[in-house]
Amino acid sequence: MAAKPKLYYFDGRGRMESVRWLLAAAGVEYEEEFLETAEELQNLIKGGKLLYEQLPMVEIDGMKMVQTRAILRYIAAKYNLYGKDLKEQLLIDMYVEGMRDLYDIIMLLPFALPEDQEKNLSIVAEKATQRFFPVYEKALRDHGENYLVGNQLSWADVHLLELILMVEECKSGVLSAFPKLQEFKSRVSKLPRIQKFLQPGSQRKPPMDDAGLEAIKKIFNLEKGLLVKHSGLVLYDF
Repeated sequence: MAAKPKLYYFDGRGRMESVRWLLAAAGVEYEEEFLETAEELQNLIKGGKLLYEQLPMVEIDGMKMVQTRAILRYIAAKYNLYGKDLKEQLLIDMYVEGMRDLYDIIMLLPFALPEDQEKNLSIVAEKATQRFFPVYEKALRDHGENYLVGNQLSWADVHLLELILMVEECKSGVLSAFPKLQEFKSRVSKLPRIQKFLQPGSQRKPPMDDAGLEAIKKIFNLEKGLLVKHSGLVLYDF
């Protein structure tokens, strides 16, 4: 029996959460090793396990994979969640890359200064409803199928549901003007593997709280507000 994939990260969402979602959608059981100190991260780096000295890292099929998008593409292709041909793969990539733009904004919210919180939440809701959700609403309407690409679940669908739920955590009611996305959310959430992942006690991570933020700052030596002040600087692919 092949070893279960092993995920190396901190005990929180970050960039690894999309990996958890995709593995769950594929029905793949996995193990996790949570880093708790900067020393543990440095040991991985010194051991040559992190190609770019960054997390996340996933051990699967005898490989130590880094770079989130590369990991996700491999998993999607391995478990038939990446379309049937190059054209479908291109559409999936286009949709997912668009989603990542909004996803990255949401991921940085806990690192913003407290006085900017309300403004940042409003920005997320505005970008979601004015720029991103209309794209997926139109795609579902024009396509006429249950999923974004082809007529079967793909990486794009999994990531879209993850993103919808994250935006709803920022502001409720954001799908009120998007009937196709409302149907999509309900339909995909009821798929057995996805439904299981959404249940309490699964390996899905909750939104970051103050304790989680302090843990990340300890591991990555980050300052609150730093990523907002220096938004052009990539400190860690966390």
